[in-house]
Amino acid sequence: MDILGLARAMGKAIQSDERYKTLSEASANCDNDKELQDEIGKFNLKRVEINQLAADAEKNKEKLVALDEELRTIYEDIMANPNMTAFNNAKNEMDTLMNQVNQILVASVNGEDPDTYEPQTGCSGSCSSCSGCH
Repeated sequence: MDILGLARAMGKAIQSDERYKTLSEASANCDNDKELQDEIGKFNLKRVEINQLAADAEKNKEKLVALDEELRTIYEDIMANPNMTAFNNAKNEMDTLMNQVNQILVASVNGEDPDTYEPQTGCSGSCSSCSGCH
């Protein structure tokens, strides 16, 4: 099997992993949560309102501060939603898996033995091999 065929096989294996299934289910739960979707809509509208006010030459600083506080409150409500919490936890698990896969591939390209290379699970201090801080 060629490299791209192996990548496709890896993609299928990832999709059969419990972490992927959990993330997919959590994403669907977020999509189907009307209250959460309404809050996300409010958040996006508030962000547009803030951007418009910030672009105005005669900015109303008090109004901008008030809108920013409203935005922060909406964001906190979104992040406190149980479906969003489950989604973020599942995404972190999937990101960790994908980071480990990427580390093995990069190490292999750099001459490491893929059978013995152990990916780091914590922060290595090197942002070049990281999927992002959590």
